[in-house]
Amino acid sequence: MSTSMYERSIPVLVRNLNNLSAFLTKAASYASDNDIAGSVLTNSRLFPNMLPLTSQIQITCDVSKGAAARLSGIEAPSYEDTETSFEELQTRIINTVKFLESVPADKVDGCEEKEITLKAGPTEFKFTGKTYLQNFVFPNVYFHATTAFNILRHNGVEIGKMDFLGGQ
Repeated sequence: MSTSMYERSIPVLVRNLNNLSAFLTKAASYASDNDIAGSVLTNSRLFPNMLPLTSQIQITCDVSKGAAARLSGIEAPSYEDTETSFEELQTRIINTVKFLESVPADKVDGCEEKEITLKAGPTEFKFTGKTYLQNFVFPNVYFHATTAFNILRHNGVEIGKMDFLGGQ
């Protein structure tokens, strides 16, 4: 029996967002326990020309909700990218997960060959639903979630591989 496009996409994206939320929970506790302003961590980056933690969370949410929207044909909610605190980032994750969980499986299943066109600046990318998920969505989600993890770990937050993988 093959795995449906819904099963390949929505639960995987939800899991990654929930894991990201758990990182932020640990980061907020770490900041509080060590008398560090939360903004020190939310504005942290690995290198001066890389995006800060807030952007990594925002992009992970945007790629996830964009994937659900493009695959299902349902319009995604729009977010303003104004989050600055752990609480605001958690709200963004929660809202993204709620949107993903609202997408019916039958709207995603069968979209393997659906044409997906994505514009990034002047460049236009064309995918099938399957290649969009495999070659664009997952690499982007994992890249930005990993970068968020690394920013927090680099700043002393006690998270490890099992936090990234999440529970069963």
